[in-house]
Amino acid sequence: MVTLYDNHLSGNGYKVRLMLTLLGAPFEIVWIDTLKGESHTESFLAINPNGRIPALVDGTFVLPESNAILHYLADGSKFLPEGRETRARILQWMFFEQYSHEPNIAVLRHWFAHLNRPDEGDEVARKRTAGYDALGVMEQHLAAQPYFAGDRYSIADISLYAYTHVAGEGGFDLLSYPAIRDWIDRVAAQPGHITIDDDCGFPIPASR
Repeated sequence: MVTLYDNHLSGNGYKVRLMLTLLGAPFEIVWIDTLKGESHTESFLAINPNGRIPALVDGTFVLPESNAILHYLADGSKFLPEGRETRARILQWMFFEQYSHEPNIAVLRHWFAHLNRPDEGDEVARKRTAGYDALGVMEQHLAAQPYFAGDRYSIADISLYAYTHVAGEGGFDLLSYPAIRDWIDRVAAQPGHITIDDDCGFPIPASR
């Protein structure tokens, strides 16, 4: 059985919880309170020296980084289809998510929803612009096909869904992005889908 070190507020952690649930794989969760510094304790740094969640432990194999974990778990499943071009396209969108999407949309969500940071300032404005630019790229792509790897729901969709569907918590308005909103509905309708608030049977300590 694999163990996931996770934080219930994290979209990156949610990606992995969703993947494990869709696969029907047995797993356990160890909740890490990042706001209390638990990802920088000596015990956690022994798992991931980068001090970030999520991290997956599968026997003696330890793997951090949410998109790497998705790729590892999905290998051999329908969520990572065969085909050189298809897999390259999936990786393209997963790199896009971490480089152009997550640093803007997820960061503003964290600042406003979890750190109560004011929605103002040049840095916020830059991230807001970059986040909308990323949403524009996604909208254009999804206007032509239902999922990011064509007609197949894949880990590319799981990767991008995690923070897109809660973008409103970071002050992003999706009203002008009908293709994205339709895609969000398609992802949420997938068999076995869980919400970001689902603790997967591992209750979050009340103090958190």
